[in-house]
Amino acid sequence: MSKKQDAFYFDNFTACARLSLDAARQLKKTLENFKSEDISQRQDELHEIERAGDEHKHRLTDQLAKAFITPIEREDIVSLSHHIDEVTDKIEEVLLRIYINDVHVIREDALAMLDIVIECCEEMCSLLEEFKNFRHSNKLMTHVIHINSLEEKADHLYIDSMRRLHTQEKDVLAIIAWREIYDYLEKCADACEHVADVVESVVMKNS
Repeated sequence: MSKKQDAFYFDNFTACARLSLDAARQLKKTLENFKSEDISQRQDELHEIERAGDEHKHRLTDQLAKAFITPIEREDIVSLSHHIDEVTDKIEEVLLRIYINDVHVIREDALAMLDIVIECCEEMCSLLEEFKNFRHSNKLMTHVIHINSLEEKADHLYIDSMRRLHTQEKDVLAIIAWREIYDYLEKCADACEHVADVVESVVMKNS
């Protein structure tokens, strides 16, 4: 397979990861300066990023359907594309849950969790930029390990946030709302780890 054809897949992965990072940063900007009356516009902006990711995914699927030889196994290409897309989807879902639950004030714990999600997305971008060198890279596993560590950090913050929510909040509706929002923030970090898992699997198959 030509280097140009190989590059298409790796460039696509990287472009989608950068869109995930854009979505996470856009969500942080929205929540830091949160105005419930602007949420529909902020949702539209975030959805545009998600839609751009879908377009990249569709182009990859079309290319894969025509390809005779691929740089990595087809199922790994499909799985990796899916999991990167899931990161952006879950980020969009956070804002959707804020809208559905009619939230008007953003809790500090949510912003702290989102900071970790942004770190996960930044590291995911670095991982996928390096992925094209997977046969010879000595940096990939460092990125994988870092993402795993960030996901563990997100888990701990999720548990602490849920504990504070259930011990300090008296409004039952607020508890229900924020449980769901925290769940989706934690799923964002999980989705980044799933991307790292696929990359690690590819490295192991080719080592």
